[in-house]
Amino acid sequence: MNEDAIIRKLQRYAPLIGDDCAVIQAPRDQDLLFTTDFSIEGVHFTRDSPAGQIGHRAVARSLSDIAAMGGRPLYCLVSIAIAEWTDQRWIDGFYRGVNQLLRQTKTQLAGGDISHAEQLVLDVMLCGAVAKGKALRRSGARPGDIIYVSGPLGGWRHKSEIVPRLDIGRKLIGKATSCMDISDGLALDLHRLCLASGVAAEIDSVPLLKGATMEQALHDREDYELLYTAHPKRRVPGIRIGTITKGKPGALRYNGKKLAPIGYDHLQQRS
Repeated sequence: MNEDAIIRKLQRYAPLIGDDCAVIQAPRDQDLLFTTDFSIEGVHFTRDSPAGQIGHRAVARSLSDIAAMGGRPLYCLVSIAIAEWTDQRWIDGFYRGVNQLLRQTKTQLAGGDISHAEQLVLDVMLCGAVAKGKALRRSGARPGDIIYVSGPLGGWRHKSEIVPRLDIGRKLIGKATSCMDISDGLALDLHRLCLASGVAAEIDSVPLLKGATMEQALHDREDYELLYTAHPKRRVPGIRIGTITKGKPGALRYNGKKLAPIGYDHLQQRS
């Protein structure tokens, strides 16, 4: 197994790969969206996880960011630092997982980088597009807006697969006043949305995944559902969980009681 052999395999279904850079024509009347996410052995997955599942989840996490902006994914760059315990079979399985999701979402693999390290490290960069000036942002929520999520919550313990909500994100264009994805827990991410919008929030109900506790739904990471707000007279898909209120920016309440913005913070989780 060597780098050139991997690249030759990828070129069979990724014609943009082969030069120092992929050459891509910018779409007209569109704003480009860029996002990147690390997936690191021991942090986001273990080596016992199926290779295809690791590839799928790595791409899905970045696709969720595109969904949160109301965009459509266009191109993907996948960089991988290969650990000694991997082999050609593992690499093939990893890229099968990557390409399965890219095909499903009509996203082209445009390149990346290959290196080696003591532990497996992945970096997925996504480029997407949205109509000029129409991207969903965190900063548009206003007092009186209704708060929604795109599905039940419960965190990584109760989700075997990440499903990027690209379809719902696009339906929210021109309707939602703010939007983001829930990657670090509902309480922490809603706190971030409220800070960006200069508002507070009151949660009155939270839909739970099967087997999940309220504590997990509020604070556990990697739900990757969309969290968004809309004017009360605006009809949008999703599940209502509360209301945007006036108050100290970022302040949260759940059923009338103060809710701490506790969730997953990578820098705080270091051991």
